[in-house]
Amino acid sequence: MNQLDINLEAMIKTFLEEDLGNGDHTSLACIPEGAKGKAKVILKEKAVVAGLFLIEPIFKYLDPETKVTLLQNEGDLCSPYTDLAIVEGRTRTLLSGERLMLNLIQRMSGIATKTNMLQKLINPYGAKLLDTRKTVPGLRLLDKKAVAIGGGTNHRIGLYDMIMIKDNHVDYAGGIGPAINNCLNYLDENALDIKIEVEARNLEEVKEIMEFPEVFRILLDNFTPEKMEEAVRFIAGKKETEASGGITEVNITEYARTGVNYISVGALTHSVKCTDISFKSVL
Repeated sequence: MNQLDINLEAMIKTFLEEDLGNGDHTSLACIPEGAKGKAKVILKEKAVVAGLFLIEPIFKYLDPETKVTLLQNEGDLCSPYTDLAIVEGRTRTLLSGERLMLNLIQRMSGIATKTNMLQKLINPYGAKLLDTRKTVPGLRLLDKKAVAIGGGTNHRIGLYDMIMIKDNHVDYAGGIGPAINNCLNYLDENALDIKIEVEARNLEEVKEIMEFPEVFRILLDNFTPEKMEEAVRFIAGKKETEASGGITEVNITEYARTGVNYISVGALTHSVKCTDISFKSVL
């Protein structure tokens, strides 16, 4: 099963229960029960659109007879005032599902747009942009799907699909060597086949990690571009390398030039600028 497979029905049920409570009383009061309506989903700024696949299941969860017509594709770079979709059905359904639909596709499009911009900056150097676990609880899979739609690469989904030894693990375990050995023993005892990545805070730690062939990637955390270039040169392609810590659109090309394989940016998902998208009635 794909790690980004999402149980949409369960997710939508939870989100709608949070929003609807015991009823959308404004729509129930204002709109006759049998009234039908039509509305457009409109992009209001240039963006890479993501999350369009959510529109139909959200409205059909509320009313299976709702008709959704998508006018653009996931990952399209669209101009302002582009129509993204048309939704037709009971007017109460359109009003009750509007906010959830917009919240999700605005966030996903914001993530995809930022990802796309940063990935294009580092493309000339062969580096790949990674996301992180710095996501809003309950939205991780959607956030990571948005990164993929925007042209980025997904890092581990959670704590279960990769061993990632970070500074606190090293300190609590008594050093890099004990931390790695403990993990190797654990994987062997539990018959687990998952990869090991280890964080290095300086070149001396890089040298320690290089003694373990079982480690597939070294995370170079908070290195300056100069120190990172030195570390990448020392590693010499024997392990994958990842840059992390304080990397923004201002300095990301400096890090990409070092020859590092991956660059992870937590801001992709923890500091999202949502895309301006509206839902307007067609009368």
